[in-house]
Amino acid sequence: MRLDKLLSHMGYGTRKEIKKLMKQGVVLVDGQVIKDSSVHVHPEKQRIEIYGESVQYREFVYLMMNKPKGVISATEDLVERTVIDLLPEEYLPFQVFPVGRLDKDTEGLLLITNDGKLTHELLSPKKHVPKTYIADVSGVVTQNDIHIFRRGVTLDDGYETLPSELRILEVDELTRRSRIELTIYEGKFHQVKRMFEAVHKKVVHLKRISMGPLTLDPELYPGDFRELTENELEMLKGRST
Repeated sequence: MRLDKLLSHMGYGTRKEIKKLMKQGVVLVDGQVIKDSSVHVHPEKQRIEIYGESVQYREFVYLMMNKPKGVISATEDLVERTVIDLLPEEYLPFQVFPVGRLDKDTEGLLLITNDGKLTHELLSPKKHVPKTYIADVSGVVTQNDIHIFRRGVTLDDGYETLPSELRILEVDELTRRSRIELTIYEGKFHQVKRMFEAVHKKVVHLKRISMGPLTLDPELYPGDFRELTENELEMLKGRST
């Protein structure tokens, strides 16, 4: 890999800026000053330093975010604030993106990465990766709804969903509100909301708590994020293969 490309990928500036930086003699490879930005290096085998600090190269980053309400699952938008806007600048050179999407008013687990292969595996309709949500619903959710969801729900456009697992957590007969947990195995547009509309109920709050083997860290407040642990990443990659 070209040295200027590597350093740019790690957030040390544009290639033009890195070229100027290298002319100052502050970039070392295996202890030798390198001023030619086009030099090729092996980041896994060679020691690279800038201003005496070691450059720890990595190709991919994997972040777990507790997406808050009011931001959209996109990399950029001219009007709306995106989940990428919530990240510090150190991650921007990696050109990360959200894996799938959560609606603007939906919160919860969102994976952010620059690993296209893993993203494709997780979002492939053939994989049926489970996604679990907690929802507050206007209306009394019943055992009959559980049976309907278990068979598959016919949506407003005639599409019949895959069987899903609906669990009633709490029902308030007085206010006619319910809290449920729902696991689905696909990701159609507004699917959870449309499934409840099909049984004449309305989702008023929605939060995703898991995707595949990945479970939302309860210590992450809305808007917070952290990198995946090695164990989480191993489980995720194992699930996607």
